[in-house]
Amino acid sequence: MATEAALAFGGNLGDPVAAFATALAALRRHPGVRLGRLSPVYRTAPWGKTDQPEFLNMAALIETTLAAEELLALCLELERAGGRERRERWGPRTLDIDILTYGEEAIDRPGLQVPHPRIAERAFVLAPLAQIMPDRKIGDRTVAALLEALADETIRRDEAATRRLQALLA
Repeated sequence: MATEAALAFGGNLGDPVAAFATALAALRRHPGVRLGRLSPVYRTAPWGKTDQPEFLNMAALIETTLAAEELLALCLELERAGGRERRERWGPRTLDIDILTYGEEAIDRPGLQVPHPRIAERAFVLAPLAQIMPDRKIGDRTVAALLEALADETIRRDEAATRRLQALLA
């Protein structure tokens, strides 16, 4: 039985659009994953550690037969393949992939927390997620309502990056 999951992608080093496309293509080829809706790409200010380049962010909806831990392992492998080096928390990166939701499950294990524990604080995650699942509840509020409560003018759609991503995935 397949589970619907939402993934967040981010990056601010190298070519994040190409990194997103490579990871999404790998997900599309994986036998345990069916790629669904993709959000536009957003350009966002850094969060947590602010003295670094701005980020590109997006979200993807997938259906998967992988267990949550297997999906996490796949995401971490895609990050490594994309050149991700974990040097500092919230630091610059070539590719970051987070599991935002995994069905209706609430998972709280070392290394895996779903829904993502800081999702309601991060407009850069909510803006793309609201494009693919605005009515999804996180706690007692919808993604759209959580995003509206944060209202961050610095988060903006990057139409050129979105078109480029679509072309790379075609």
